[in-house]
Amino acid sequence: MLTSRRTFVASLTALAATPLVWPIGFARAATQSFDFGPEQNGRIRAARDPDALRLLAGYRFVTPGVFTVAIAPFAAPIATYATDARTVVGADPDYAQLIADTLGLRLLLVPVAWPDWPLGLASGRYDAVISNVGVTEKRKQKFDFTTYRLGLHGFYVRTDSAIKSIREPQDIAGLRIITGSGAIQERILLEWNQRNVAHGLKEATLQSYDDGASERLALLSGRADAIFNPDAPLAYEAATQGQIRQVGTVNAGWPFKADVAIATRKGSGLAPALTAATNGLIRGGQYRAALARWGLQTEAIDRSETNPPGFPDA
Repeated sequence: MLTSRRTFVASLTALAATPLVWPIGFARAATQSFDFGPEQNGRIRAARDPDALRLLAGYRFVTPGVFTVAIAPFAAPIATYATDARTVVGADPDYAQLIADTLGLRLLLVPVAWPDWPLGLASGRYDAVISNVGVTEKRKQKFDFTTYRLGLHGFYVRTDSAIKSIREPQDIAGLRIITGSGAIQERILLEWNQRNVAHGLKEATLQSYDDGASERLALLSGRADAIFNPDAPLAYEAATQGQIRQVGTVNAGWPFKADVAIATRKGSGLAPALTAATNGLIRGGQYRAALARWGLQTEAIDRSETNPPGFPDA
């Protein structure tokens, strides 16, 4: 579910260019300032990549000379609206710009509701989706993927909670945990519950809510012990609001590996070029520099892959 532009702008206007102290595990630096202005003068840029260009093999872009990318501006620091309430900024927009640079194209970001991207991509409305999409075996049946970031989910508690660490199944025994209904993170917790019951431990009680505000109210009021959802937005919230703290992370594909990837149309031939472009950016240092700009160094990958094994949801 997308948060409204008005909600983001109200908070981001006060935060733009303000130094923020980040908790250990989210960013390497002790402090970091973030730019939510529409100009994005500090955005990392790159030169054309001949290797990536050679792999395009006649691919026809939706609009000639333009890399058209769908993106859901759902949460900082991944993607959100700038202070002008129109421009989409964040780590995913920065990465999309780098890819466009390597292909010698102008970038056009198309904001979409996250559930709408599969139909829009399949119908040819845009060339790619760069919006925190995880690789799954079911999705690979319809789309090609180029990995560019680790998929991490985080456990967060109130800052005054007695809970110190949640990293493995026995740590959730008997707890009340908020998570996304029907999401990958719920699947992890259900499997952890099964393991705990098999070992004589108490099940965790899972809770779900319609929006983030209700989730936070439940956690802060003591109706829940922890929240387990994608890590980056929660870490950002922990740093900027100071009411929650991280007590552990788990790969989104647990017990397998599930990376975040660019989605492209199946068999379009675009994915290999995007993978080559990403690996060129990794070697050149622009990739990590762009992640560092948004405090996401811990989600960096060492090498991009085309259609790697994904979460076995099929």
